[in-house]
Amino acid sequence: MTASGPPPNRLLQMLDAADFDLLRPHLVTIELVRETVLGETGAALRHVHFPHHGTVSITVSLSEGQTIEVAMLGRDSIVGGSAALADGIAASDAVVLFPGTASALDVTTFRTVAAASLPFRNLMIRHEQALLAYAQQSLLCNTLHPVEARLARWLLRARDLSDSEILPLTQEVLAQMMGVRRNAISLVAHALQRAGVIRYSRGQIEITDLGALQATACDCYTAVKAHHTRLLTRPP
Repeated sequence: MTASGPPPNRLLQMLDAADFDLLRPHLVTIELVRETVLGETGAALRHVHFPHHGTVSITVSLSEGQTIEVAMLGRDSIVGGSAALADGIAASDAVVLFPGTASALDVTTFRTVAAASLPFRNLMIRHEQALLAYAQQSLLCNTLHPVEARLARWLLRARDLSDSEILPLTQEVLAQMMGVRRNAISLVAHALQRAGVIRYSRGQIEITDLGALQATACDCYTAVKAHHTRLLTRPP
């Protein structure tokens, strides 16, 4: 947290000064270490997290052992907000994908402030609407669109949250996040590299032609951004 105001999380920065002052004494800055579990399906949450930097992957698992990502959250989001507002039990897994920092807030304080402040509660509800739209769009995308377009959409979202053209990713992680076989990711990544769109080396993907990557992505990328902008932009 900076001395002059809220930390670099869009939701915290959208709060009125009075509402942020209710949270300020209880916010603790933590490191987001890769693969750290911030929430586990069926487990009680102790904290919600407002990422500053880094990304958190929200995933669901099937009984057959398959895992797929339904949302990628970063500095434009809160991790665990919907569960904290409900019964405090996580409905999905939340795992740190890219390292960074975040503000942690205990669930009890989060609920207290949500009950006391209508603007804060409404902001959290709008965030959950944006997250639901994201998850629904991801379901549609995973069902209807080819792997190449889906991979491009995923990389663009990761770039937006990390502010970097270089993403520390393995093909295995990408395959797990997208719910496809690793060889499918390998074939698509190889094709994009030959086209000069990305450069892939072991454990790292570099976006070398942003315009081409945007052209390759399906419309789901812009649709999700539009939902997020509509719901989470401070009104004039």
